[in-house]
Amino acid sequence: MTPPPEPERRTRKDAARNRQAVLEAADALFARSESPEELTMADIAAAAGVGKGTLFRAFGDRAGLLRALYEARLEPVREAVAAGPPPLGPGTPPHERVPALLDALLCFKLDNRPLALALEETGSSGPYQAAHYEGWHDLLRSVLEQVPGLADPGFTAHALLAATRADLVERLAGRDGVPRERLRAQLAAYAGRVVGAGR
Repeated sequence: MTPPPEPERRTRKDAARNRQAVLEAADALFARSESPEELTMADIAAAAGVGKGTLFRAFGDRAGLLRALYEARLEPVREAVAAGPPPLGPGTPPHERVPALLDALLCFKLDNRPLALALEETGSSGPYQAAHYEGWHDLLRSVLEQVPGLADPGFTAHALLAATRADLVERLAGRDGVPRERLRAQLAAYAGRVVGAGR
């Protein structure tokens, strides 16, 4: 098989470099912004030093860019869940792993409040149609299915994930000023009661 022509290889390298520059610029802008919903594609393109057309070709629209940035930030958590040690990784008993999974997701939302909120508010389909929600729900349901006597693991997974929605996290941590460690303790206690009830 012959290698692709040099211009094609260079074009792919330029596209990958531009994509990374856009993600880094968007990451910095969302981290500093108090009103992420006001950040435009033009703002991000200017910060990345690329044209708006580059953004739309790489990500489709603002929602696509938000999803890509969210997924990039979430990757270390995904790796820990897929192959990390207990209590987050596989092989952990469900009464330990369920609270650990929810805690990891809550901490991620707390650490990425502007981005998580902007992503969940983008589009008309709502957060429940997002690929990352489906992934977390499937994972949590599969762990809950290992709890003896727990009725309807699918619904229970939805109910537990509702406690980590970005708008609720923003309300509690932002408007109500609930401290981070208290939120984590409350969620752990709630998850423990749910899982314990099925044991």
